[in-house]
Amino acid sequence: MQDNEESTGAPRTGVATNIVDAAVALVLLAVGIVVIVESRRLGAGWTSDGPGSGYFPFWIGLILSISAAGILYEALLGKNRNTQVFVDAVQLKRVMSVLLPATLYVAVVSLLGLYLASAIYIALFMIVLGKYSRIKSVIVALAVNATFFFMFEVWFKVPLFKGALDPLRFLGY
Repeated sequence: MQDNEESTGAPRTGVATNIVDAAVALVLLAVGIVVIVESRRLGAGWTSDGPGSGYFPFWIGLILSISAAGILYEALLGKNRNTQVFVDAVQLKRVMSVLLPATLYVAVVSLLGLYLASAIYIALFMIVLGKYSRIKSVIVALAVNATFFFMFEVWFKVPLFKGALDPLRFLGY
C-alpha cells in the first residue's frame, strides 16, 4: 500500500498532478504574455541613452513565457508526465483547515489591527486545530501579542497597524 492511500487501501481520487501543472503553466504563460505586451508598449527596445523602460521586463516576460510553454508541453504531452493524484480530499481538507482561517485573519486585520486579530487567530487556532483548552489558548494568545505590543510599540517605537476600528486606542498608542 502506498503512503498516499487511505488506510482502507482505496485508491486516491482527485485531479492529476499533470493537470495542475498545466493549469499553473497556463497562468504563468498569461502573465508572461501580459508582461511582454506591456513592455513593448513602454518601449522594450534600445534607445540612444540605453535600454528603454520595458527592455528588461520584456526579456523577463519572454523567459517566463518560454518556461511556461515548456512546462505546459511536458505536463500535457511529455512522456514522463505525472498522472498521480495531486491532492486527495483528506489532504485538501487539511490544507483548507489552515488556509481558510488564515484568509479570514488577513481580512479581519484591516478592521481590528494586527494585535487583536492575531490574538483571536492564535486562540482559535489553538482551540480548534490544536485541541488545547480555551483558557490556555487565550492566555498564550494574549501573552504573545502583549509581548509583540511591548516590543514594537513601547521598546522599538515602531507602530504596527491598529485597524480601521482601532480597538486599542484607549492605551494611547
